[in-house]
Amino acid sequence: MIGRITGILLEKTPPLVCVDVSGVGYEIDVPMSTLYQLPEAGAKVTLYTHLAVREDAHTLYGFSTASERATFRTLIKVTGIGARTALAILSGLSVDELATAIADQDTARLMRIPGIGKKTAERLLLELRDKLGQPTAGGTSTTSGAPSSQSDILDALLALGYSSAEAQKALKTLPQGVDTTEGIRLALKSLA
Repeated sequence: MIGRITGILLEKTPPLVCVDVSGVGYEIDVPMSTLYQLPEAGAKVTLYTHLAVREDAHTLYGFSTASERATFRTLIKVTGIGARTALAILSGLSVDELATAIADQDTARLMRIPGIGKKTAERLLLELRDKLGQPTAGGTSTTSGAPSSQSDILDALLALGYSSAEAQKALKTLPQGVDTTEGIRLALKSLA
């Protein structure tokens, strides 16, 4: 089992990255949350990995943190959730956001992730209820306690198909006290 890779990042072509380790280039599938944290090509990187061996392929999945990898491993044990769907979930929600959604039994939040329908969301809530740790105090969703316009802007961006990480990044660029309509316009401009 390949548990961790350290090497030089050669290229990033979502969702794949290529890492050179002593002259061998490893192609690794990563969630978007990990991709956003990676440095530019040519820099040294370390990824926690999970090797999936199937009849037709050996696929390496990479994560920026051990907790992200552990959550991925928990997700793929859920009935009907494969590696691609687990990557989509981790691309749409951070580990703490997923734990919060599970703890709150928030079906709607899970259904915002592309490829997750109502039945799959309900299955995730049922099977992961006691398997994911509680969200950390600082890791709860940034929309809790935020002004309603911030929450509305976030919901609009998610409905337009942007990932939670992209939407959160766009929210940070907005001026304080911006109204919903103007906030959506500015957020879309920053994402373009």
